[in-house]
Amino acid sequence: MKETASSVDMDTIVSLSKRRGFIFQSSEIYGGAGGCWDYGPLGVELKRNVKEAWWKAMVQERDDVVGIDASILMHPQVWVASGHVQQFADPLVECKSCNSRFRADHIVVWEVYGVSPQKTEFLGLISELNPTRGVASMQTEAKESALLRKHGYSQYDSKQKALKDMPSLDDVPCPICDTKGSLTEPRMFNLMFKTFMGPVEDEATVVYLRPETAQGIFVNFQNVLGTSRRKLPFGIAQIGKSFRNEITTGNFIFRSREFEQMEMEYFVKPGTDEMWFKHWLDERFNWYVRLGIQKDHLRLRQHDKQELAHYAKDCYDVDYLFPMGWSELEGIANRGSYDLEQHAKHSGKDLSYFDEEAGERYIPYIIEPSAGVDRSVLAFLLDAYHEEVVEKEKRVVLRLHPALAPIKVAVLPLSRNEKLVPMAAEVHNQLRKSFMTQYDDSQSIGRRYRRQDEIGTPYCVTIDFQSLEDHQVTIRDRDSLKQIRVPAESIKTTLAAKLAGEPFDVLPPGGRQVTGGR
Repeated sequence: MKETASSVDMDTIVSLSKRRGFIFQSSEIYGGAGGCWDYGPLGVELKRNVKEAWWKAMVQERDDVVGIDASILMHPQVWVASGHVQQFADPLVECKSCNSRFRADHIVVWEVYGVSPQKTEFLGLISELNPTRGVASMQTEAKESALLRKHGYSQYDSKQKALKDMPSLDDVPCPICDTKGSLTEPRMFNLMFKTFMGPVEDEATVVYLRPETAQGIFVNFQNVLGTSRRKLPFGIAQIGKSFRNEITTGNFIFRSREFEQMEMEYFVKPGTDEMWFKHWLDERFNWYVRLGIQKDHLRLRQHDKQELAHYAKDCYDVDYLFPMGWSELEGIANRGSYDLEQHAKHSGKDLSYFDEEAGERYIPYIIEPSAGVDRSVLAFLLDAYHEEVVEKEKRVVLRLHPALAPIKVAVLPLSRNEKLVPMAAEVHNQLRKSFMTQYDDSQSIGRRYRRQDEIGTPYCVTIDFQSLEDHQVTIRDRDSLKQIRVPAESIKTTLAAKLAGEPFDVLPPGGRQVTGGR
């Protein structure tokens, strides 16, 4: 068994996702909806497993975190208080010739470096220049600084949206139709989706689809504090949909307009925030490693001062080495007391905390680990993908952690023989009560093994003619290709132990190792 040295590209993962039922383009039969994706039968299981693994680590296994599920539609003043109505915007330009729209800072980067916003490499370039928004943070590098100064870009801080300092785009051609002088002057474009609440559509009834889940936690701080009888430090976790009307989307599910977030707001006493910030940096980085992502494909990157959000005291990103380069997988921010202070100011409600032990009242500081479900799914898929040569044939295998694998066990009768099917069906019915399973009796056993390898199934259970005589079955391990023979009555307990981490070579009573059937 020899593993190839080549790394997977995005096109390969997109093809696998479509072919095997992980992820489809939304509304595909109508030409698709830009920046929106549908999760198929295997994708929905993988996504659910990612969310459950996060919830288990963040809530179930801790006694200092509880969960909520806040509404997507909230009072519009929530977004005024948070700053989203005034500041949640990107600079937009439009081509007067073909009506294509782009982020203005992306256009400048494209013109400077010659990489089109439509190309996969573009996001990697943006990430290297400034992983959050634009290009300001790389100005300490001599080569990039010289190029940016040449194009009048050295003073433009894209995070602060200083449009007055943006260089002229008069001579820049449109990346789509190549028409020069067709780009409009940049204008700020708010990324929140608007809708109306109630039967009348006017400014008084405007509400927004939430661009993040965090605000639902902040406005419920006192509700959760009172009903759960918590003391600081404690956290409130939430998984839910968010919506951002991105000017440009791309790189599959990396950047989309509808996505899910896994966020936790951890409330601490001022003065202890740096200690807890370090704690959550370590916890969140190691969560990805524990679930199988290679450590050298991850990094912690601190935001520089120009890059920090207006509310942040400090912030790190957990970056993953995507095919387009290092890009953000999760952000861990020290938000200070900004959020509770803002909502207290705008709502008129007291959002302070009374510390009985210290005998003092204060506004808690907040540490926020915020991860993208969809980006996590993409990273786990990319990191799990391997190509191997087994007996002179290529084998594609997704080495997903068993906790994440969409299908835990596949039940495979050696053939559709009428004598084998009843026992195979009985085994399948027994196992599906405990595990997510799949029954497959189509084509040769070798082809069926390869199908299960390609979707990441950790274990295959095979029923053959000998099984009818000795009432034993064969269990095959996805990663090592080893096989063991176990009594039918111990299948469930054996599989449960293996999925929980027991070495495959450890045998149950009456079990034995076998060879063949790779």
